[in-house]
Amino acid sequence: MFTATGWAEAEDALRAAEALAGDDEERGEAACERGHLAYTATVLGVRDRADEARSALGRAAALLAPTAAGRPLLDFRRGLMAEHVADSADAARAAYRRAHAGATAHGDILLLSFTWRHLAGLALRDGELAEARHGFTESLRIREELGFLVGTAPALVALADAAPDDEAARLRTEAARLFRLMGGVPTWLAGQLPPDPTDS
Repeated sequence: MFTATGWAEAEDALRAAEALAGDDEERGEAACERGHLAYTATVLGVRDRADEARSALGRAAALLAPTAAGRPLLDFRRGLMAEHVADSADAARAAYRRAHAGATAHGDILLLSFTWRHLAGLALRDGELAEARHGFTESLRIREELGFLVGTAPALVALADAAPDDEAARLRTEAARLFRLMGGVPTWLAGQLPPDPTDS
């Protein structure tokens, strides 16, 4: 997801996980990973695997109990499909809210950083600036506290989209610094950042 490489290795690892799954919960979690890999290939323009993603995530939903530890992540990924593949903001918002509640209940702090960010993105799309800023700020705070560096630059850029111009410029500059520190990862962030001043 962050480097847009290693597809064959990811497929091999996923097939191994599917072969080792011994009960419905493990099979459901493997199906959730299968769905996410197919979704990622689709949104990054590698290959359209949207039908495979929908099928795998549906299979995961049938296998994972509502209280299963993997259910919040599944709900989040179904939200991603709704937002970025089906272009259904309402379905995405409902899925993200379920994921947010589940992540809170299970103490999955990293997942909360993702649900905060994506709920904030939908709020921004609806013109709810204060709600968007709050969600983006929470996402950034969690990622900084966890030391989740690869996810911090995207969180800074997201907050910049809801910030006044001066603050937005500062946030994007910091995101660009982190992006370079991480060796140009996540790759999909490159077009959203100011140029490296040392290149001029």
